[in-house]
Amino acid sequence: MKHAFSLFICIVLLFFFASCGKKEDGGNSKSKKESVGLFSVILGGKYGFINREGKLIINPHPQFGDARDFSDGLAMVRTSGKCGYIDKEGKFIINHQFDDAENFSDGLARVKTGDKWGYIDRAGKYIINPQFDRASDFSNGLASVETGDKWGYIDKEGKYIINPQFDYAMNFSDGLAMVKTGQNWGYINKEGKYIINPQFDSVGDFSDGLAWVKTWDVKLGYIDKEGKYVWNPSN
Repeated sequence: MKHAFSLFICIVLLFFFASCGKKEDGGNSKSKKESVGLFSVILGGKYGFINREGKLIINPHPQFGDARDFSDGLAMVRTSGKCGYIDKEGKFIINHQFDDAENFSDGLARVKTGDKWGYIDRAGKYIINPQFDRASDFSNGLASVETGDKWGYIDKEGKYIINPQFDYAMNFSDGLAMVKTGQNWGYINKEGKYIINPQFDSVGDFSDGLAWVKTWDVKLGYIDKEGKYVWNPSN
């Protein structure tokens, strides 16, 4: 029993440290890797792309100052200080023109022009004009965005579904989203209603109906979607 308990704590800690880096990164920067199965690598200080077998598919390009893995069939690359998107042949599909950019997710990619973020489609056309101070990838049809120091949620037309009101907000997972009010984290549904009131120091995404949470006395536990502990906080 003691061994099982120790193993559980180790697993929880692994999830905690893997997740804590994403909690306030300016917008959930990593979308799901999909696609053509190509991944960015650095060779000799230059970015190229390999497949799942480790074979070099797109040779390191001297102009690629940064790159992301492929997602939705395209990969972001930075050239001469500007970001654009290439296909699996290494050809620019969307010319490098943005000050910052992230992967496509749910058919849209968040891009930055000046100091504002907006969203483009796979043709490079703005679907939602740059207007947000920070933004996240779309997930399940919604994206969290920041305006005037408060976070809310928009749909793919740029309309607010949940008005800005949170100090920080993450993407929806398993039907609920992590949001922060003051120093405490809780969970809301897609109507913006608190399902689990803000009360935790740190939290993780729901997956298969459970999420890990860390209390202010540095104890870790698991809760269900009603906020009830299925594994009481321990340290």
